[in-house]
Amino acid sequence: MPKRKKKVFDYKRNRAWVENLYIVTQLGLTMAGCIGFCFFIGLYLDKWLGTRGVFITIFIILGVIGGGNVVYRQIIEITEQKENNKINSENGDD
Repeated sequence: MPKRKKKVFDYKRNRAWVENLYIVTQLGLTMAGCIGFCFFIGLYLDKWLGTRGVFITIFIILGVIGGGNVVYRQIIEITEQKENNKINSENGDD
């Protein structure tokens, strides 16, 4: 009988862990993307208008607020999906 190779990562056993890692990564990248995007807009405006960091500061603050808003909405959406899946599985509506 041939020897079976040991799996490097067993997705079935670690499914919840992987899904949580995916969610955390998605939220972190969303925040970083919003802040980075607003930083570069502020940088461009500062160079164009000749100001020294005024627009970078304003747009970074807007990026943090906007990113927080987007992340909050993503968390609400994820929790609502989990609640709906839980209710459907309890009712047998798979």
